Amino acid sequence: MTAVPGARPVRDEDAFDVDRVVEWLRANAATPDGLDGDPDVRQFTGGASNLTYLLRFRSGRDLIVRRAPRGTKARGAHDMRREYVIQAALAPVFAHVATMVAFCDDPDVVGGDFYAMDRVPGVIPRSEWPVDVPLSPKQARALCLNAVDVLAELHGIDPVAAGLDDLGKGLGYVRRQVEGWSTRYRNARTDDVPDLESVMAWLDERQPDDVGVCVIHNDYKLDNLVLSDDDVTRVVGVLDWEMATLGDPLMDLAGSMAYWVQADDPEELQMVRRVPTHLPGMLTRDEFVAAYAERTGRTVTAEQWRFYEVFGLFRTAVIAQQIYYRWFHGQTSNETYALFGTAVQVMGRRIDTIIGAGA
Repeated sequence: MTAVPGARPVRDEDAFDVDRVVEWLRANAATPDGLDGDPDVRQFTGGASNLTYLLRFRSGRDLIVRRAPRGTKARGAHDMRREYVIQAALAPVFAHVATMVAFCDDPDVVGGDFYAMDRVPGVIPRSEWPVDVPLSPKQARALCLNAVDVLAELHGIDPVAAGLDDLGKGLGYVRRQVEGWSTRYRNARTDDVPDLESVMAWLDERQPDDVGVCVIHNDYKLDNLVLSDDDVTRVVGVLDWEMATLGDPLMDLAGSMAYWVQADDPEELQMVRRVPTHLPGMLTRDEFVAAYAERTGRTVTAEQWRFYEVFGLFRTAVIAQQIYYRWFHGQTSNETYALFGTAVQVMGRRIDTIIGAGA
């Protein structure tokens, strides 16, 4: 079998009873064909939230298994059932989700909830573009524009028709997000990161009304997209639906752009870059926002965007701090998590620059 990039041996602390999981899958999978024999098991170690594994069976069938990490978790985070239900509901109206196989809430299997889905084959961009996959500047631009189209397509789905109308809480999303992420940061803060109180006050004072309510992904970035092996400008899958909900589409765009480090950004931002958005031909953040506005018919001025940009970066800093908190308090031995404290500081300085530019 061809190796799957990013799939590595399972870390000791993330190991599980493979035989028990496979036995359960054979008995409960919606489509159990091709699950004979002992699978080769690997782990995708690039993420820092839910744990993701690859199970490769001799039949050629590949399953992806997702489960929550061990240790203290933010309230409402790592909800495997929710992630499974959202993708299952989207499948008939959004072609870019994986096929769900089974959801398990029996704690005797792996100690917590998990679900399995069929792997979507293709190229997944990580922090660096795969060296064996050609990407010209023209292709990079086309990829970005197609990513805009897929995001706009998602935002155009009718939540009622998809059976997801009870996924969110309606209008007031911006307010709830500002308040919620501020509380999360205060709860997860450690003594070695900035308090960001001035940032939280700035967001609270300047929050706009919601521009609408739609299905949002909430973690839409290049390393959560699967690109076609035959045409890397074409998006064939969208992964990691952990934070999907009904909410404001511009807040979703803001979250996406918080990860979009472009070629002319300062060196310290380049150091925390997690996706290859710096490559020749890639859209800038301003170009991506403009393309999205054109595609959706929305108007987003530079002054309006300032709030969303600051919020997106703040939210990303909170996510990084929640991950760093686990390492700081010894809930994980993964040394990669130690770097997230530095990322929080970098995001804080970037936010200060943006706020200062508008003063």
